[in-house]
Amino acid sequence: MRSSAAICFEPDKPLAIEEVQVAPPGHGEALVEIVASGLCHTDLTALDGVNATSVYPLIPGHEGAGRVVEVGKGVHDLEPGDHVIPLYGPECRHCRMCRSGRTNLCWTIKPTRDKGVMPDGTSRFSIGSQPVHHFMGTSTLSRYTVVPEIALAKIRKDAPLDKVCLFGCGVTTGVGAALAEVREGDAVAVFGLGGIGINVVQGARLAGAARIIGIDLTDSKSELARSYGMTDFVHASREGSKLVPAIRALTDGGVDVAFECTGIVPVMRQAFDCCQPAWGTAVLLGVEPPGAEMGFPPVGVRYGRSIRGSYFGGVKGRSGLGTLIDHYMAGRLDLDGQITHRLVLDDVNRGFELMRAGTSVRSVVLFE
Repeated sequence: MRSSAAICFEPDKPLAIEEVQVAPPGHGEALVEIVASGLCHTDLTALDGVNATSVYPLIPGHEGAGRVVEVGKGVHDLEPGDHVIPLYGPECRHCRMCRSGRTNLCWTIKPTRDKGVMPDGTSRFSIGSQPVHHFMGTSTLSRYTVVPEIALAKIRKDAPLDKVCLFGCGVTTGVGAALAEVREGDAVAVFGLGGIGINVVQGARLAGAARIIGIDLTDSKSELARSYGMTDFVHASREGSKLVPAIRALTDGGVDVAFECTGIVPVMRQAFDCCQPAWGTAVLLGVEPPGAEMGFPPVGVRYGRSIRGSYFGGVKGRSGLGTLIDHYMAGRLDLDGQITHRLVLDDVNRGFELMRAGTSVRSVVLFE
């Protein structure tokens, strides 16, 4: 099968829109026709050459939704016509991680996924005799893509694919993390009001937070964040070194939970420092630069603060994504307000330019 796709041939170059050949799905795999794909900052790590798991040339994209076209041998739970969301974090349901009940991580196919190939060690994409690599096991910026069954979440067919594609990353990461960490009545701080941060705000509201403080460098996203439940806004650049004391002053000593959504290491430290001693938790969601390390005083932990990370909001994709989509379909979550730009594939580079400029929350590439 032939498919139009956005290809990153090498870092720091614009994506090329070309036609690729897509091989049939192998054992345990499905061919998916992508309807829409959101653009996420993690895609930029491949475009900028700072993602250690990127093998070039590659097709980026990991926030998509589409329909199953064909299934390979050994596929049991999917059939043509099913609506699905590709998952960069699979759920095999059989490995030690999946059986542990302690994590949503599943590393069953991680060794091959991180090399840009399918579990059998080969790519399903090619241009002539040259292989084109997969990205994060999903490559949703291709009209057609092949994904292992264990990395596809089957979803309800009445959910609009051009919107629920955002559950492939940003919405689930933000809302899921908030629902997992926030208790009713909590004071919450959200560092960074981008695609993940505003969804932390939505999730914190859904969890019953009493106070939700948004922190960002610009005022531009505060209106959307307020509509999602933010109660207070702190302008990070205006507060400068007084940022942490300002948050503590708003919350009688510190927040119950702080979410760091920027990937900037000094901001991670601010999130930790603004937490309430004795029980406050800093949750790291942003992706840090390669090799980055974070320091904090051990006494802060000894006195009860904690710091933890969250991957895909702690949500198990195949078994847990449906609940979040039900929240959206019931009107408890909003997607329309955060889709600031709708683009065709030929405009994908413009979408990433908007992201770099900070003038978009989420751009969605539509294939139909």
